[in-house]
Amino acid sequence: MKKRILTGDNPTGKLHLGHYVGSLENRVKLQNDYKTFIILADMHAFAYPKYISNPEVVSDSILEVLMDNLAVGLEPKKVTFFAESGIPEIYELGIIFSMLVTHNRALRNPTIKDEIREKSMGDNYSLGFINFPILQAADILCVQADLVPVGEDQLPHLEQTNEIVRRFNQLYGKTLKEIEGMVGRVRRLVGTDGNTKMTKSLDNCIYLGDSEEELKRKVMSMFTDPNRVHSTDPGKVEGNPVFVYHENFNSNKQEVEDLKNRYMKGQVGDVEVKEKLFKALNEFLTPIREKRVYYENHKDEVKDILALGVKKTGEEAAKTLEVIKQRMKLPRF
Repeated sequence: MKKRILTGDNPTGKLHLGHYVGSLENRVKLQNDYKTFIILADMHAFAYPKYISNPEVVSDSILEVLMDNLAVGLEPKKVTFFAESGIPEIYELGIIFSMLVTHNRALRNPTIKDEIREKSMGDNYSLGFINFPILQAADILCVQADLVPVGEDQLPHLEQTNEIVRRFNQLYGKTLKEIEGMVGRVRRLVGTDGNTKMTKSLDNCIYLGDSEEELKRKVMSMFTDPNRVHSTDPGKVEGNPVFVYHENFNSNKQEVEDLKNRYMKGQVGDVEVKEKLFKALNEFLTPIREKRVYYENHKDEVKDILALGVKKTGEEAAKTLEVIKQRMKLPRF
């Protein structure tokens, strides 16, 4: 039997280049070798105050995110897509797994702590926010995944999943298997504004479905070396967002090396560097953009893909929950 993958996205808006290099790229590469499940984690989205009070954003984003996944090359015949809210067994597993995690351990999760600090939440976060990694463990284990392609910030969540696995197996006998995380080739893609992370909340993203005009506007306004005043000034390449994108999305490596050498010597201006980046990114995004337009015009097909995926995942999750309940000697009614 093929090993299994579980990965996915919070449906809180369209996906961007950071999602691509962080996880989507690996999903496409591995879909032939693994039985792949892609979750649209709509319940997870409600862990954030912004979305619990704006449910229409999450609802509207489910199909948008699914179309982004399809547009980059994931094939419905090979991949099972499902909405988290469509699998009630996940909620039951989440409650069961929460009994295996102490309150202090839940609060020690470094990603949770970082988000509380970075988003200035203070004490204004929900119990669901703290339980985020535990619900994620239920997502992963309900289909008995082996591998989980994620962004770097999700690795602490995967460790918490494995702690739950070990604790359950210790109490009730060998039942669940530990999972392995897989981080993309770019652990954290810099935003167009020079921030260390591309994120929707900072509006520093290049989206997979951006039009050619929108892409050019974003590229030409990107941050570069802040200390470089004139095009004849030697510039810094390392950490420069424009060159980070050249290195990761420009397939013409000879051109990239030439631009880097001339930039460091003060022999090329920012405009030329950005124009060539726009051309490279546009070539990369054009087939994705075109495929996405197809699905935008065939949304009934997208809805059918999702409905079938919910049915198939529900069957898998029901099997897992049945085994868990048997091990815990929970009565059957």
